[in-house]
Amino acid sequence: MFQTLAEYSAASWKGSEGYDGLEAVVAGIADGAQRIQAKIRAAMLAHAVGTTGETNVQGEVVQILDTFSSDTLVETLSQCGRVAAIGSEEIEETVIVGDSPAHRYLVQMDPLDGSSNIDVAISVGSIFGIWKRQADEKVNESTLLKKGVEQVAAVYTVYGSCTMMVVATRGSVQGFTLDPSEGIFRLTNPNIQIPPKNSYYSTNEGNFKGLDSGTQKAIEELRNAYSLRYVGSLVADFHRNLLKGGIFLYPITKKSPEGKLRLMYEANPLAFVAEQAGGAASSGKERILDIEPQKLHQRTALIIGNKDVVERTVAAINKG
Repeated sequence: MFQTLAEYSAASWKGSEGYDGLEAVVAGIADGAQRIQAKIRAAMLAHAVGTTGETNVQGEVVQILDTFSSDTLVETLSQCGRVAAIGSEEIEETVIVGDSPAHRYLVQMDPLDGSSNIDVAISVGSIFGIWKRQADEKVNESTLLKKGVEQVAAVYTVYGSCTMMVVATRGSVQGFTLDPSEGIFRLTNPNIQIPPKNSYYSTNEGNFKGLDSGTQKAIEELRNAYSLRYVGSLVADFHRNLLKGGIFLYPITKKSPEGKLRLMYEANPLAFVAEQAGGAASSGKERILDIEPQKLHQRTALIIGNKDVVERTVAAINKG
């Protein structure tokens, strides 16, 4: 029988000075993920597909399931007793939970990545970066503005043909699959490492004309070497490349001169996962995890995947 997430957490983190209490945070994510995947699977029948008619702080149209997912995860993370503050793509300001010594962790999240694809049955997911709060650190929005390299863990879930949760801590990436018969996540992909052979490149080719010459040349090189695979849900594209070997690119474009993806709750968590699995992540100018954040909803370009291919691609972009 596969080891459960609870069993793995207790054996790996409980009582550990560096990770004490992390098991409660990850359990809160797992609880929220189960509620979200159930809602997604029933969304079409429950008339939960579509927009709310509102826009979020990003200026993007809010899907009904975006709001449900954000509210659900804020609830489960707040109730776990270990999270001091939460930043969310769907919430303009930081959610302050508590500042007692037990509130050791800070979480940044994209509660439902790729939500616009739900009505066409494409895989979506949730992304989480987890940082440690200093014991005497005041809890406010600036508390969450920490470099990605300071993360102690990162988690993402994929709601697709099955529901998977990938949990990364320093030197470790573990994959768990939801057993729907018991409502338990079980360890199915232990000790994940990106395969040494890069098989795919993932990018929106529709943006090609809006790229600078260096980036166009870099993508042409990838076209000549690898097969294109692009879902359009970041977490789904990243997950495939993590397990199969590949590179994902959302570079700077004329429409998005600062980049399109969010640094704190998309790029940083996935960059942390990639590095622990032997990969790399860059903005095209610097390592993602070294970027000094200036604001909660900061954007960045993202090039992530097999380390050697990321390095060659970044070099080609900057060569021009």
